[in-house]
Amino acid sequence: MTDTDDAYDEPLFYRVIQYAVDADRDVVDMVSGNPDWEPPTALREGLKTYADGEPRDFQYQASEGLRVLREEIAARRNVDASRLVVTNGAGEANYLAMAEAMERDAGAEFLLTDPVYPYYPGKATMLGGEATRVPVHDDGHVDVAGMRAAASADTAAIVLNTPNNPTGAVYDIDAVAEIADVAAEVDALLIVDEVYDHFDFSGRFESALTLDRDHVVVTSSFSKSMAITGFRVGYAVFPEDLVEAARTRHMLVNVTGSRPAQAAVAQALDETPPSYYESVRDTLRERIDAFTTALDAAGAEYTTPEGAFYVLARFDGFPGTMDNVERLIDEAGVAGMPGEAFGDAYDDWIRFSLCTDRAAEAADRLAEYFAGR
Repeated sequence: MTDTDDAYDEPLFYRVIQYAVDADRDVVDMVSGNPDWEPPTALREGLKTYADGEPRDFQYQASEGLRVLREEIAARRNVDASRLVVTNGAGEANYLAMAEAMERDAGAEFLLTDPVYPYYPGKATMLGGEATRVPVHDDGHVDVAGMRAAASADTAAIVLNTPNNPTGAVYDIDAVAEIADVAAEVDALLIVDEVYDHFDFSGRFESALTLDRDHVVVTSSFSKSMAITGFRVGYAVFPEDLVEAARTRHMLVNVTGSRPAQAAVAQALDETPPSYYESVRDTLRERIDAFTTALDAAGAEYTTPEGAFYVLARFDGFPGTMDNVERLIDEAGVAGMPGEAFGDAYDDWIRFSLCTDRAAEAADRLAEYFAGR
């Protein structure tokens, strides 16, 4: 268990991306989680339809989000639309949830997994809280007993991400339920980021909303599932006693979100068939297979994701430091994220994003590079 109250203030994503951009050779970008596949056809059509709308439709909407979108999400998630706030991506959704955890005045500590998506501890610090990381099991799954041992009266919230970035683990709903019990015992919130819910290869993913607990916040967005990270359309589902304060904070910071983006997403939700999402999963399965097969040739140890679209790899004698990531960019032409950016548990590893159709080529480059070392 590691306390981190000032780490991750400046996530390394953009530093790595800029280093790759400035390289004097061709580099396969496996850093960003920006999907390279097509968004739903209905989303493009929704934007075109909106562009031809009346001037009144170009004005402010309700701060909590476009009504038709909130009602569509609510119906799909089996919750009351009044509990929903449509946000500027999952990033704001998580910020609002963590801010509400602090405002409850029931502690100032956030329990996070290790490894962890770096923006969570950054938000904790920004909100005046402290982040404590609890290492996951060797298979990447959350350590319920570890969370229970770490929880205390100082805990404001436990934050989970499933399917997980960077490990690819899909947490069993029974484990999530146990952690919800832990949070309740210490009067904390459980915040579950489900942004990768459409990228479940295990068939086991089940939303924390099915637990129907009054202290659980679930966040998500359409950035990944519809390949629209630039649209910034996400949402949070709050307990009834917290939603008004979250809505007010959202309004004071943003006034409201993007109306055309939300309108396009609403149309896409209504008209996009399940085959769209399955086709994307099929593409990712092929990339995972090709990438890990080539990693075998490189003699690497690696994770095979149960969900999301990241692979962690460990190369003998080549820990996942920023220096080594830069070395791979310069000498192999492949850009990944240093494991140390996500915490201590996987600091020997390097994370690779499969959001590129050059994944197999990148793996071949890595195999050639390490064969020559």
